[in-house]
Amino acid sequence: MRKLSESHRLRIARTSEPGHIYLITTATWNRTPLFRDHACARAVSRVCHAANTWKGARCLAWVLMPDHWHGMVQLDDGDLWKIVGRFKSLASRAVRDVRPRSYPVWQKSFHDAGLRRDVDVKAAARYLVANPLRAGLVSTIGDYPYWNAVWL
Repeated sequence: MRKLSESHRLRIARTSEPGHIYLITTATWNRTPLFRDHACARAVSRVCHAANTWKGARCLAWVLMPDHWHGMVQLDDGDLWKIVGRFKSLASRAVRDVRPRSYPVWQKSFHDAGLRRDVDVKAAARYLVANPLRAGLVSTIGDYPYWNAVWL
């Protein structure tokens, strides 16, 4: 019997429900703190802001940490797996344009959690973008340049 990879097992249960909001986390390859490099972080931030990145969805909030990315994505008619895959592909290309590398930018898979319909979306977004504060990277979120939310 063939053993399923972790990423394949994650895809089996993954659903893409139009209109639903998902919290996404994807880590860099081997948790390398790649985004301590400001050129790499700026390149990925530009990808986060680009409209073509989110075809079939809307990115409501995101934060780029030194070794991972958190996002809050609302699906329109897109497939979650394809949308996150597009983001990771475009971000990888952007990183390689500023810092050529021989190993991947991202781990193969990602973690997602559907936001319950009764959750305050803005409060969840505030929690998401406050990750740099909780990690001790800055003392105020205004000092951290790699995040955004549609409510600003």
